[in-house]
Amino acid sequence: MDRDVSAGRALRTPRAAGIAGVLFALLLTTALVLVRLAVPVDPADSGQWLADPGRRRQIILALNLVPFSGIAFLWFIGVVRDRIGEREDRFFATVFLGSGLLFVAMLFVASAVTAGFLADAAPGGAADGSGFNRRIASVIVRTYAMRMAAVFMISTATIGLRTGFLPRWLGYSGYAVALVLLLVIDVTPWVELLFPFWIFFVSVDTLVENLGGRPAARIAPADQSLPRQ
Repeated sequence: MDRDVSAGRALRTPRAAGIAGVLFALLLTTALVLVRLAVPVDPADSGQWLADPGRRRQIILALNLVPFSGIAFLWFIGVVRDRIGEREDRFFATVFLGSGLLFVAMLFVASAVTAGFLADAAPGGAADGSGFNRRIASVIVRTYAMRMAAVFMISTATIGLRTGFLPRWLGYSGYAVALVLLLVIDVTPWVELLFPFWIFFVSVDTLVENLGGRPAARIAPADQSLPRQ
């Protein structure tokens, strides 16, 4: 009897958790846009832009949004794993989870570096070494974090297409956006926005599924599931 009671009290993913990806997309998009509008594109800039109180406030607001976007992204990872359910494959699940956690970690590190040189900067002028610190933050985000985001999208799209929990157009668009992040991220920093946009559509699909019933309703039959590694 105690075993039955324990089974009845088993944790279940709340349907409201599906909104986590939407929150992540909105928060990260806002943070990235604020930073891109406030900070010059060239990291070698003299740093006189730091003397502008309006720009400093924009960056501070963006940095304050990053931790909440990271928390929402962790919830989003949990929601995706819940949709996969028992069909989760060890290989793709490891890549999916590892790339997602690395993305959040590097996003936090880049934000910490940015907050550090912003705190050291004199309110009325540029900070010594701000160009160096900005290069570090830029490399962490564009070279490493966004490429981990691309790996996350590839693994998510692969799992989604193989198990059927993602529409085909959403899965293939994930491959396309991941390819852009892998190869074109150095051309313009604005392509970073493609990642939260894709997460937004995945989350909307999750919310639609939750409104219609259990999230696993569209999962393919058992004989189409991924083989265990």
